[in-house]
Amino acid sequence: MSAKGRHVTLDYTGFTGEGQWMLAVLQNAVERSNVREVHAHVSEFDGTESPPGFAAVVLIDESHVSAHCYADDGILAVDCFTCGDADPNVIADDIHQQLLAVNPTLCLVQRTELERFVT
Repeated sequence: MSAKGRHVTLDYTGFTGEGQWMLAVLQNAVERSNVREVHAHVSEFDGTESPPGFAAVVLIDESHVSAHCYADDGILAVDCFTCGDADPNVIADDIHQQLLAVNPTLCLVQRTELERFVT
C-alpha cells in the first residue's frame, strides 16, 4: 500500500488565545515549511449560535492546516494535512513550538498521524 497524503492531529488542553492570533501561528508555520498558502480565514464564535471559540484554516495547495477551539473548555484541536512531498510533521512541530513559547503550561494530550489517499 502507498499513500499520497499524511494527516497529523494535535489535541491540547489549557489553551488560551484568540482566533486571529492562532491564524497567524498557522500561517507562519505554513510559510516556514515552504508550502504554498492558497487562502486563510478565521471565524470567531461568541457563544450565541456556537460555543465560544474559533475555527481557523489555512488552505494550502497540498490540502489544509486548521485549528478549532472551545474557549470555555480551554481545548484546542490542530490538524495538518498535506499531500505529495510536503511533511505535515514539520508544520505540526512549528505550530507546537509557537504555542508553547506563548503558553508553556499548555498540555499536548494526543498527537496522531494517519496516511491518507491510501491505494
